[in-house]
Parts: sequence; C-alpha cells; structure tokens
Amino acid sequence: MIKTHWAAVCALLLSFFCSSAYAGDSAGMIKVTKGQVSIERNGKKMPAEVGSPIEVADRVRTGADGSVGVTLRDNTLLSAGPNSLIVIEKFAFDNTTQDGNMSIRIRKGTLSVASGKIAKRTPESVDFHTPTSVLGVRGTEFVIEVAGGNDE
Repeated sequence: MIKTHWAAVCALLLSFFCSSAYAGDSAGMIKVTKGQVSIERNGKKMPAEVGSPIEVADRVRTGADGSVGVTLRDNTLLSAGPNSLIVIEKFAFDNTTQDGNMSIRIRKGTLSVASGKIAKRTPESVDFHTPTSVLGVRGTEFVIEVAGGNDE
C-alpha cells in the first residue's frame, strides 16, 4: 500500500513539473546562453539562465559578448547574437490543435530563426518586425540583422 501511495505521489509531482515548464503566459524557454544575457520583464531586469521561462512581452537582451538560444513552445528556435534586443510581442500556441500565432520584434543585432509548428501550419500567423520592415515567414530558416537599431 505504501508503494502504491508513493507511486501516486511521484506521478502527481512529475505531471506538475512537466506541465508547469510552460505555465502561464510562457512562450518558451532559454536553452543556451553565453556571456551577458538578460530578460527584462515588467520593468525589471534579471539574468537569463538556462531553463528560464520566456513570457509574452519579455525583452531578451545580449551584451557585447553575449548570445542566447530560445526554444518556443511550438519548437521555433531563436538564436540572438551579440548586442541584440528581441521582444516577444505576441505568442499563442495550442499544443493539441497546433494552432497559434506569434510576432517577434528585433530592435537591434542579429536573430537566426528555425521556424516551428505554427509557421509550418499557418505561415501567415507568424511575423518578425524590424525598425523598418515586417517579415512574413515562407521558409523554415532565416537570419535577420538590424544594424544600428535602438533600445526602445
């Protein structure tokens, strides 16, 4: 009886931790960082560490020696290079139906993208903004570079 109870507790804890990996408004997670990388959320700046959740409206900033890799919930991969600023403006994804949309703004620096399930299912639901243009997704991998962008 104790073994059965212990197994039930373990199963409950496992389901809690697995389901909370992308809890709330989480759009994704930091998978790799190098150098100076921070997340700005609700006016507060915190270090970006592997496993940190990324939420809608977060600003991810890299320093002169920084780079970051983010995996979004639909398996979109974002990789920002040194002196970059990206903003997760909009992200929604239903894991069951695979429906969703996203809008990512790159204010400065470089961003490499390998699109995920949303872009494969409905490419018109995905866009990337720079200070001077809006890019729709038609391919699966691309790089955006914004020279001399701003921090706003």
